[in-house]
Amino acid sequence: MKPSIQLRLLPSTRCLFDEPVQLKVAGLRSRQVVTIKATSTDEREVVFGSSATYRADDGGEVDLNRDPSLNGSYVGVQPMGLLQSLKADTLHKYFFKNKALKPHVVKFSVHEQEADGRILAEETNERFLMGDGVSRDPIKEGNIRGVLFTPPGEGPFPAVLDLGTFMSEKRACLLANKGFLVLTIAVFSDRQNMKEIHLDPFKEAVDFLRHHPKVGPVGVGIISRSKGTDIALSLAAFVPGVEALVWINGTSASVGTPLYYKKQQILSPLMFDFSKVITTKSGANLIKYATDDPLEEKNKGSLVPIERAKSQFLFVAAEDDLNWDSKDYMDEMVERLKRCGKENFETVFYPGAGHLLEPPYGPFCSSALHGMLSFSVVWGGEPRAHAAAEIHLWKKIQEFFRTHLSCDAAQAKANL
Repeated sequence: MKPSIQLRLLPSTRCLFDEPVQLKVAGLRSRQVVTIKATSTDEREVVFGSSATYRADDGGEVDLNRDPSLNGSYVGVQPMGLLQSLKADTLHKYFFKNKALKPHVVKFSVHEQEADGRILAEETNERFLMGDGVSRDPIKEGNIRGVLFTPPGEGPFPAVLDLGTFMSEKRACLLANKGFLVLTIAVFSDRQNMKEIHLDPFKEAVDFLRHHPKVGPVGVGIISRSKGTDIALSLAAFVPGVEALVWINGTSASVGTPLYYKKQQILSPLMFDFSKVITTKSGANLIKYATDDPLEEKNKGSLVPIERAKSQFLFVAAEDDLNWDSKDYMDEMVERLKRCGKENFETVFYPGAGHLLEPPYGPFCSSALHGMLSFSVVWGGEPRAHAAAEIHLWKKIQEFFRTHLSCDAAQAKANL
């Protein structure tokens, strides 16, 4: 490495997971062409990497906020492109970063374009999931199995239930950094218990948050994606205290499993027709068209009666969701609410985005093993459009919850 060449990460080499950093290289020759690489290892010890080629300006500097990538994992001006384009060497790998206590570590390096590609400079970015003062507490109370993230201070805080298909702490602790008290739980604790779902444990989680001493007088918010959305909708429809619900790329029916509440079946399962699964050239499967139509007469018992809910809804659908037709499900629910004279919803539609909308600046995943199935599936999305959608959505989610879960919102509702 040449000591005169510097790779800087601004404003710091340490930041939160959902914060951007600016990469700048100085000390290069005028108009020198270099390759910048990024590598990171996920929680399953899978190594992901990306690279992009840049040309320095007349002063020998490269600024990723300003300069376009000439080729590599992406092209054009994409300040966080090296992070968002991280990929494993093998196909259909999702970057697992679901535990909050350890940071997402990314190693950046600048390489000579000519000769042996020797390293000219290196730097490491530590991207923390938990901010200063946020506490993490595993919860085992009654039927609740989850993790509670609490912001620093006495509160009261707006409360959010993060309902994932499988357990993940990432989104929950990042929301806690923003001032929300968040309990994260999973629809499925393992892959062995997928024959039926009972709503009662999820009601316990809602009640846990409602009665928490640091939670304000407003009801609970819920955020969910994919399979978690039909459980979230059912909580809003059948359980009191759900004030605001974020639905991301989900369904309007109980998919794959019957739903029980108070020892009675309340929703029948909307099933899959596996003969409609299409295998793509990459080996991953397209399952978007394999889910039965919930509007067919035989399937209407699977529809969640969201018209019963008193919650505010934020429906989020991606145009290129290849897991299922989330846009159609969103449109159907909106029409149903309108027919009932309700206006308790907002919608957001993201052209070019895929199924796995997550907090921003993580690696884009176009295909991976499906958690509920035994094969890999395509998730969809154009990388650049998907990344832009994640940045916009992350801000929208926070604004939505602050609007409907604040103490001011409680007072306004009481005055009506």
